[in-house]
Formats: sequence, structure tokens, C-alpha cells
Amino acid sequence: MDNMTPIEVLTSHQNPKIKQIIKLRDKRARDKTKKFLIEGFRELSRAIHFGYPIESVFFSREHFLGVNEEALLEKCGKTAMLYELPDYLFEKISYRDRPDGLLAIAPIIGETLSSFEKKVLSSAKDEPLLLLIAESIEKPGNLGSILRSSDAAGVHGVILTDKKTDVFNPNVVRASIGTLFSVPILECSSSDAFSFLEKHKVKLVATTPHTDSLFTEVDLKGPIAIAMGTEQLGLSDEILKRSEIKVKIPMFGIADSLNVAASATLAIYEAVRQRGLAL
Repeated sequence: MDNMTPIEVLTSHQNPKIKQIIKLRDKRARDKTKKFLIEGFRELSRAIHFGYPIESVFFSREHFLGVNEEALLEKCGKTAMLYELPDYLFEKISYRDRPDGLLAIAPIIGETLSSFEKKVLSSAKDEPLLLLIAESIEKPGNLGSILRSSDAAGVHGVILTDKKTDVFNPNVVRASIGTLFSVPILECSSSDAFSFLEKHKVKLVATTPHTDSLFTEVDLKGPIAIAMGTEQLGLSDEILKRSEIKVKIPMFGIADSLNVAASATLAIYEAVRQRGLAL
């Protein structure tokens, strides 16, 4: 504990640091300051584990749920400022119904094309690339769930095109349960995504109901990027035209679409199954 930064106690709602946290719930404030919020023990733990820089941590011991929070604070305190809050003040800054007493501010660091490429190739090693393209995903919860499934299935990278949702939205961080920090994520235009796929000889697989090919009956073992679109509109014509493979997930009820996060999970795990990577 000797190497930790001194802990400052905050007690006022009017403290500028408290006001800053409230503002960072809004995208305009995040865009202006290039900072975002990380709330939760698992989320913050994973940020630290994957070397993501943390500027400051706000905590309330009254809300701690276990015995590991102090060790995490010690890790954070080696580089970040620490602020202790009473329970009522932490509840004001938390955006959760059941806060667990940890909330951090971190800088927004987006992947460049070159850094994404380096991480993806390093992650894949000698395996054929497995990428996911998420086009125009609108709901933070869906985007977070897609990242969570991508991490679980060992997807080498996620490409976000024509984005509708800020990947640093607090609800994305929460829904991803911190896998935002474990999966390489590139935000880019569709044309840049196509160029990346062409460079690395990755086939584009479009998910669409307008095909006869079931996703379980198409060869997904080679280098592929599975593209998912919005539930209402599906993929853009541009991606559909560019795709070398089109697949559909069968539906037998009255619903005309599946949740995009559920669809992504099914598709990427089918690729994992075909590659013989599933246990």
C-alpha cells in the first residue's frame, strides 16, 4: 500500500470532479474531453489486466461486494488518483441500480488501422483470421453483448462500420463486462474495412435472410469476417454486394428477425465449431 497515491475524500455534490463524472454520461462530453467512465469491479479489473490506462478511481467501501476490491485499488493507486466517497455520493455518480463501489475515469484511446492490424495478426498467430463486422449497431446493450461473445469465442478482432453507438458509452462498457478491453476494436468506414479484408485475403460473410444457404452448411473454416447489420434493416447493399458468402440463420416462429447480438453469437460459434476449436 506504500506505493499508492494518497486517497482524497470527497463529500460534496458540488465538487468539480463529481460534476465531471455526471457529464461524462453524455457523448458530447466524452467527445470533448476524450475521457469515459468505467464502472464495476469486473470492468475495471479487466481494464487493468489488459493494460488500459486509468486516470482516477472513485470508490465507496460501503458498496463493496467482496474482499478483492482493496487489492484492485492498490493496483490502480500505483498510477491513478484515488477518491473515496460516502455511500450517498457514490450512488449519485453511479449509473447502476446496484453499484458495487468502483468507478473510474479513463482516456479514450481508439485503435488505428495499423495498431488494430498488429493486434489482430498477433492474436491469430497461425490460425485463419476470424473477424466480426458490426454495421450501424444502434443499441449499446447489443454492442456490448457482441463484444462479450466475441471475446468468449476467441474472435481476433471486431470492426465497427457506420457506427450509430459510441463504443465508450457506459452501457456498452457495462454490457461487455469489460471485454471492451480484451478484443481489438476498429472503428472505420466500410471502404477501409473492405481494404483491410482484401489485404489479408479475408472472405466477407454476410448474414441475411435473402439466401438459401444456412450458416451451418457453409464452410467457415478459412479467414472470414462475419458481417452483422441492424435488426430492422439488416446489412447495407454495399456489404451485401461485396460479400463472397451469404448465410442465413433459420427461424421457425413469427419473428422476422433475431436479436443482432444473439445472431452474432450463433454465427461466430459456428465458425469456432467448424474449426474444431470448441471443447
